[in-house]
Amino acid sequence: MDSLFDALPTNRYEPLPVRMRPTELDHLYGQEQAVGKGTFLRAMVEKDTIPSMLFYGPCGTGKTTLAGIIAKMSNSHFVNLNATNAGIGELRNIIEDARKRVRSLQQRTILFLDEIHRFNKSQQDVLLPCVEDGTIILIGATTENPFFEVNRPLLSRLRLITLEALTPKAVSQILKRAITDTEVGLGSRQLQVKDELLEDVGIFVNGDGRMALNILEQAAAMVHDGEEITIEILEKVIGRRIYTYDKKGDSHYDTISAFIKSMRGSDVQATLHYLARMIEAGEDPNFIARRIVICAAEDVGLADPQALILANAAAQASHMVGFPEARIILSEAACYVALAPKSNSAYVGIDAAISDVRHKDCGQVPDHLRDSHYSGASKLGHGVTYKYAHNYPNGYVKQQYLPDPLVKAEYYKGIERGTEAILLKDWNNRCNGK
Repeated sequence: MDSLFDALPTNRYEPLPVRMRPTELDHLYGQEQAVGKGTFLRAMVEKDTIPSMLFYGPCGTGKTTLAGIIAKMSNSHFVNLNATNAGIGELRNIIEDARKRVRSLQQRTILFLDEIHRFNKSQQDVLLPCVEDGTIILIGATTENPFFEVNRPLLSRLRLITLEALTPKAVSQILKRAITDTEVGLGSRQLQVKDELLEDVGIFVNGDGRMALNILEQAAAMVHDGEEITIEILEKVIGRRIYTYDKKGDSHYDTISAFIKSMRGSDVQATLHYLARMIEAGEDPNFIARRIVICAAEDVGLADPQALILANAAAQASHMVGFPEARIILSEAACYVALAPKSNSAYVGIDAAISDVRHKDCGQVPDHLRDSHYSGASKLGHGVTYKYAHNYPNGYVKQQYLPDPLVKAEYYKGIERGTEAILLKDWNNRCNGK
């Protein structure tokens, strides 16, 4: 068994992330949706009947740690392999040894293959038969999208377990445990640190628990026992300013408000500034993307319908790739929305229509617009006098569409900017028979 999965390390010279590596599922903070009580994986681990799996998630989220916990809880023979330095020959030897163990010892072999995406197609294909017949239980780990990097036949034989980027709260829990643990952590030093500062570190590391522990260890080395680790100490370790950004406080809401208003106001410089603030503060890229999509619909609207398409594509792309590359995608979308002509006609129109629906007697749908696709509809006068627009010049014919009480209602008030000006001109021409 690889030393990584041996008994809990006691060497105080080992890096803090190694010493603090959890040995039980309850200490795997931030991954409750994957290994919390009542989950499939937890039940399989506790019963020692795990299937072949693939752990997918960003760096520092606990993929290797989870494999280590399984190694300690399982009666199977456990082999640790990294795809960056392993070859087909070594893989075949492991598979052959696994077959012998099944025959002679009735013992399963669990192979943990870290960075499985590093294996090429032929290397991955070697695993197919032995995973299929149960010779080995494969646990792969990858930071890359498995649907792009792992062969479909192999992927179909693995249960996909997604590990999410750690929340600032989860990182804070990890750091608190390291500060108070007297056996393998820093507890004997009685260091002081404010809870808010630990969450700021969690925001800064963008979900990477390993990075957070490295920062804490380096900061601890700069103070004496019993002293406080301050934001100034952490900034010296990191080499840059920690941008304090309380996601439940005024700073969060003020920044996103300024971001939206800057896009609406067509100030692309301010738009990029507030986008940068949010990125540096560790804001969720999905949260930023959703605001850009809303602004594209609410403030750009029909003046440039392409803005909504681009914003939606950016939301999907940023979710797929994550930070740091997502900053480029979000910047493109935010800049486009800021630079685009503005029209809130669709936004104002739907709110006005909803207000009438909520507060007025809107009457019934006119008879000629009602559904006529059933027996007896014509006897009720439904659809009888309806005029099919395509049968008339320019695909337009004047007839009443609104219910009687609202026949003079005007919700949409066009704004002659950008694409909307073209749409308005064409609409007016059709209505006037041109």
